[in-house]
Amino acid sequence: MIQIIASDMDGTLLNGEMTISKFNADAIKEAQKKGVHFIVSSGRCWYEVKPLLDKFGIKCPMISINGGLVLDENGKTVVSTPVPPSIARQIMARLKRAGLYFEVVTKNGVCSDDKSKRIENFAELLASIQPDTPFKLAVSLASARMELVNIQYVKDYNDILEDPHNPIYKIVAFSQDGPKVLDPLRAEFDANPELVVTSSGERNIEINHVNAQKGIALQRYADSLNIPMDNVMAIGDNNNDVSMLKVAGVSYAMANGTDEVKAIANHLAESNVNDGVGKAILTELNRK
Repeated sequence: MIQIIASDMDGTLLNGEMTISKFNADAIKEAQKKGVHFIVSSGRCWYEVKPLLDKFGIKCPMISINGGLVLDENGKTVVSTPVPPSIARQIMARLKRAGLYFEVVTKNGVCSDDKSKRIENFAELLASIQPDTPFKLAVSLASARMELVNIQYVKDYNDILEDPHNPIYKIVAFSQDGPKVLDPLRAEFDANPELVVTSSGERNIEINHVNAQKGIALQRYADSLNIPMDNVMAIGDNNNDVSMLKVAGVSYAMANGTDEVKAIANHLAESNVNDGVGKAILTELNRK
């Protein structure tokens, strides 16, 4: 019997318009009515996730920033696992030597030192999700969305490193050349036992503290409720979902997910543009 449902956001709970469909929202609320705990598990910051949930009156705890920051349903911090400043400084220096654009995710949100690169990367994401969208239109849509998202633009990331009240939870590096450029860097950072490197797409790598993983956070959440992992359902589509799919007794990979995720999960859901999360939830609720 399923007692906890954990869902990724991008490519999973969110559709092609990067919103939650009514079908998915209704399925989540149906599960909550039956006493099932629902928790979002995302690489995003909480303030990016909350408005999407608020639209449908969904209140739930959040595993955010890949597990770097875990919040209860009232937005109170439960677990905080930042990257140590000395290591963050080393990561940034290496990415700069590689000539890559990267962003820093802190307690106060996403920080960027290049607005044009930020828009370009978001446009690339939109274009990959909706291949029929002309790139110029994607750039326009990305620019409009950037006005709605609380992005902090800084001149120098070192200013963040020197602020003890604004810890860094994640560093995200981007390359349009994908694995060709990113895989060697992934291997370098993975060699550090204090780090874990995941991704939410083939054109980025996400660097967190080794204890900031969705699977670790989900295990802790289940333990806090005295719920066995056999009664936990997790659903995702990409590399940064692997750790939670491994620990959950019931795991779903999205049809649009990576081959790695599909190989690990014990069930296959329909795609994110076909209400895959909602249909998977209803399947489990109706399972005898």
